[in-house]
Amino acid sequence: YQDKINGDSTSSVHMVDINPDMLREGEQRFASTKWHDDKRIGFTVGNAENLEFVKDGEFDVYTIAFGIRNCTHPERVVREAYRVLKPGGRFMCLEFSRVSNPVLASLYDMHSFYVIPKLGELIANDRQSYEYLVESIRKFPAQNEFAQIIRDEGFTTIGKGYENLTFGTVAIHTGYKF
Repeated sequence: YQDKINGDSTSSVHMVDINPDMLREGEQRFASTKWHDDKRIGFTVGNAENLEFVKDGEFDVYTIAFGIRNCTHPERVVREAYRVLKPGGRFMCLEFSRVSNPVLASLYDMHSFYVIPKLGELIANDRQSYEYLVESIRKFPAQNEFAQIIRDEGFTTIGKGYENLTFGTVAIHTGYKF
């Protein structure tokens, strides 16, 4: 994208995961892409709550998708994101969220608590992982609460600080380091 759209051949991507097996899976999938031999893309086993191997102000953008709710201390993840971003940097988090419409919320809850675990059991023979998924979504702070965590850790947000997608089942949170 940076090469094609912005003519930038110096950008780099650094992927971090605490689970070495997940990271290895990502590397294997990445191996079949045209960017595999590009030295600007790195993979590191690490904890998003403590990115000790990253210097202060090293990155322009920090993204995390469907992972921060699995961290023990999401506020520490946001704090680390702030630390590793350059001034003017942007934090973006895509995460499951809460449906605000009461009718849709009850339908979504029924789907989440009954259908998703049953599908996990039938398709993957793993009901527990899908029950955990639903429970982890419910334990994660609601959109306004998470937007406040982002502000509390030093970021500036525009408007409410997030955009709901699919009626709020997912939200993109954005904060800027100024």
